[in-house]
Amino acid sequence: MESRKFFTLVLAIAIAGMSQGLTLPLLSIMIETAGYSSTLNGWNAAALYIGMFFASFFVEKPLRRFGYKKMLLFGVIVVFIASAMIPFWEHLWWWFMLRFMIGVGDSALHYTSQLWITSSSPAHLRGRSISIYGLAYGSGFMIGPFGVNLSFINEYLPFIVVCALYFISFLFVIRLENEFPAQVEQRSRVGSYRTAFAIGWFALIPAFMYGYLEAVLNGSFPIYALRTGIGAEWVPIILFSFAAGGIITQLPLGMLSDRIGRKKVLMGAALIGSLAFLAVPLMDGQVSGILILAILAGSVVGSFFSLGLAFLADTLPGRLLPTGNALAAILFSIGSIIGPSVTGTGIEHIHPNSLFYSLSLVFIVYFLLGLRPSKSSGSYKQPLKGCEP
Repeated sequence: MESRKFFTLVLAIAIAGMSQGLTLPLLSIMIETAGYSSTLNGWNAAALYIGMFFASFFVEKPLRRFGYKKMLLFGVIVVFIASAMIPFWEHLWWWFMLRFMIGVGDSALHYTSQLWITSSSPAHLRGRSISIYGLAYGSGFMIGPFGVNLSFINEYLPFIVVCALYFISFLFVIRLENEFPAQVEQRSRVGSYRTAFAIGWFALIPAFMYGYLEAVLNGSFPIYALRTGIGAEWVPIILFSFAAGGIITQLPLGMLSDRIGRKKVLMGAALIGSLAFLAVPLMDGQVSGILILAILAGSVVGSFFSLGLAFLADTLPGRLLPTGNALAAILFSIGSIIGPSVTGTGIEHIHPNSLFYSLSLVFIVYFLLGLRPSKSSGSYKQPLKGCEP
């Protein structure tokens, strides 16, 4: 892949990660301090992912028609406009609508950049390339929560910074040459989705899991922290610790998966991550222990989405890769919608610790699914050694 194009895609996704890392916890804290219930807060956080889910059904066809560059520009412009409008009216439904718009723009950004990278990278470098992509997103996501502190200076400042960064992204993207994904014959969309899922289901599930995880940590964890007495000032630090763990191991895990296979790495990460989340309630609100577990969990599951995409590119034939990436975006959105809603209700009606029990359950179920023999062993495409699902 051309270095300038790769740099631009990495920059765009780092800015998207920073934007999400800032706006998710900031709005959750704003809604919580305004006196709304954690259930309503969770549903409002889910608006971002409802927008991503909605857009996931429509991004594939415009991408094939207009190309990668124009879809990236569309995503950048939509998120820029919505982010700029957030602070002008403090109302739950206003924020819901704008979060929905950001989700639509983010869906275009993520889907386009992911597909452009995975389809342009040679198979033996795919794990490294998508790990750098994940590293960029994780770095932005790690830095983003610290922008919450900018609101103490001026309530508009965090959103001004986000918009400035998207403007920089726009200036880089507009200089790219437009390219198009491989064109295929017209076929039933439902049939394509069914075929892609039948072949790559184990590679697609990490998208759902990572969506669930990301939305819970950024949408529901701030509520957990406030309810358990941890304090809002620790929220960005703990989220930073989780993201830092993912950044440290993102590239090594990607390179390891190139050598021993994606499935082995994903299963091992799921098992360790499940145990780390299960241990958080045992800390009984001790911040030092939670920080250590956040770093551990982040170091193993912070690469889940990018590893799943690399696994998917190994498994699916080229003609189904755009469809597979669209499915991954849909599953990511479903997990992101379900996560804050389930955990917000659990915090409200069961116990705050139910948040981490649900995360532990999601990852241990994936590990157990991986122990079952699979029937979708790359019938259409020869995978890398050790990558058969």
